[in-house]
Amino acid sequence: MVAVTIWNEFRHEREDDDAAAVYPDGIHETIADALGERGHDVRTATLDDPEHGLTEDVLSDTDVLCWWGHTAHDEVRDEIVDRVHERVLEGMGLLVLHSGHYAKIFKRLMGTSCSLQWREDGGTERLWVVDPGHPIADGVDESIELPQTEMYGEPFDVPEPDRLVFTSWFEGGEVFRSGCCYRRGKGRIFYFRPGHETYPIYDDEAIQQVLDNAVEWASPVEGAPRSFGERE
Repeated sequence: MVAVTIWNEFRHEREDDDAAAVYPDGIHETIADALGERGHDVRTATLDDPEHGLTEDVLSDTDVLCWWGHTAHDEVRDEIVDRVHERVLEGMGLLVLHSGHYAKIFKRLMGTSCSLQWREDGGTERLWVVDPGHPIADGVDESIELPQTEMYGEPFDVPEPDRLVFTSWFEGGEVFRSGCCYRRGKGRIFYFRPGHETYPIYDDEAIQQVLDNAVEWASPVEGAPRSFGERE
């Protein structure tokens, strides 16, 4: 059983009627329900919780942290970013979802602006599996079609992924690297593009399957011992 913490700003769902209609209890609760049903040990945390819900105790008890943010990236305190960054380097997995590409923690781990093109038009997206042998693609068809979504387009200012699992095609003709795998220190990181707040994307069973697979993939692996510093 993987211990998962779902972090969400939880601002849109309280301030925007369209978002509240789709996720009345918050995006974090929808994802938590999906992962909980698949056997994971799930807790949630939000921006307005004390210490953003990411205390030392919570993070030390988290195998994989799932991050959704959009309008309040700058409100995340730097000392909390430091805390999460350290845990990732120690081996905690990190799933960064949709507009979380601008999160402070993702930008720090990538070392780039993480900027992209976007258009909110409600068009169709098709996510193509371009690495069918990767564990995150296990049980997923050759593509996932989302009838309404927000377009993200290249260029996407991130480092070349270690592995690219999904590439998106949009109705307007754009393409985007939508499933990017990285390793930083001992931690595994997966950026997954789908997830706009006014479309029920996290209710989609195929998307939930990807998240389930990603949690399993990103969970810590002990591996061989590591040592640093002067050697006698």
